[in-house]
Amino acid sequence: MERKEKLNRIFLILLSLFVVMLGYGILLPTLPYYTERLALKDNLDPDLINFHIGLLTSIYPLFQLLFVVVWGKLSDKYGRKPIIIVGLIGFVIMQLLTGLATSLTMLYVARIFGGIFTSSVIPVSNAYLSDITSEKRRTKIMAWSGVAISSGLIFGPVIGGFLSQTDLHLEYSFGQLHLNQFSVPFVFVAFLGLVVLLIIMKWLQNTTREYKSTTNRISLRHSFSKYFIVLLMLSFVMQFIVTLFETVFSIYGKDELAFNSTQVGIGFMLCGSVMAILQPVFATYGEKVLSAKNQIALGLLIVGISLISFPFFKNEFVVYGLIIVFAAGGAMVTPNLLSAVSLISKENTGQNISIQSSTNSIGQILGPVIGTWLIAGGFYYPFIIAGAIILLTLGLILPSLNLKKMNK
Repeated sequence: MERKEKLNRIFLILLSLFVVMLGYGILLPTLPYYTERLALKDNLDPDLINFHIGLLTSIYPLFQLLFVVVWGKLSDKYGRKPIIIVGLIGFVIMQLLTGLATSLTMLYVARIFGGIFTSSVIPVSNAYLSDITSEKRRTKIMAWSGVAISSGLIFGPVIGGFLSQTDLHLEYSFGQLHLNQFSVPFVFVAFLGLVVLLIIMKWLQNTTREYKSTTNRISLRHSFSKYFIVLLMLSFVMQFIVTLFETVFSIYGKDELAFNSTQVGIGFMLCGSVMAILQPVFATYGEKVLSAKNQIALGLLIVGISLISFPFFKNEFVVYGLIIVFAAGGAMVTPNLLSAVSLISKENTGQNISIQSSTNSIGQILGPVIGTWLIAGGFYYPFIIAGAIILLTLGLILPSLNLKKMNK
């Protein structure tokens, strides 16, 4: 494959990752306010609003968990492109349903639908990148995947917070759907998703089917080594903590710090910006200073300490500073874990990354539910307990990682 063609393919894949995470980012700062509006419209108990915020956050990765391995296997069999296209179609429909929802029930339906179909985009896109990248450059390209994902989290919250507060006097109902100013950010990202979908359909080349399905049993057995299980445990803990933080911070900012959706969005934007900048830096130059294993260890330590410190400060700028520190720690961990998983098996890269994505989804399911449950006892609990879990993981799980495998 020529270098120019490879770069074009990489760009298109990163574009699809960016737009999907842009949609995720747009919802982050707006979900508490959107849920509250729909809950009050349905005459639900205000005390249950946080419960619904946690459940709406969790139900999306739940259905990702149920379907992601299916998409991974289909992509190994038929190639990555058709599965990415299906995921983008589902993404566009989910955004429209979310923006036009008139009840919590409709919002749940949109989240379930999106979880089923968008579960194909991120793991299969990463598998595509793995297909066209040499092992030597794998960590670097996975870091750029992280940049695309983090970039969605940079612009998404800002766009969501800004467009949801625009003074556009839109008010139009058709059937059970309702278009108003709060629909604007979701309709906007649905349009972007449609544009990216058309570009992918026209310009992205499908990967060649290189491996026969008869190898799946052997490769799967090889994948579930002790080393792979430890990587999955680390992935689970990181995703559990990150989604717990995302959910709790949006509620914490709204109820405890009296932030509006734009201020909450700035917090998420800073988190995404730091990860987008630092992930490729650590992936490219990190091993010149620290091994992959030591990068993960230091990243976990930074994340744990920043979380424990978080509820003790109320100043807006100090809060933003702690978010930056938290994101810097996460940027050291994520690309190294993804790269390590992608290098385990050449024959089943899509399946292995999908298994990791499933593990991440379990963390994404439990994080919001447990986080909103802990909030009932006070805002100190979710942050301090999350930080303690990270530090415990650092002490118990990380030492069992095979140093040679992490550094190859």
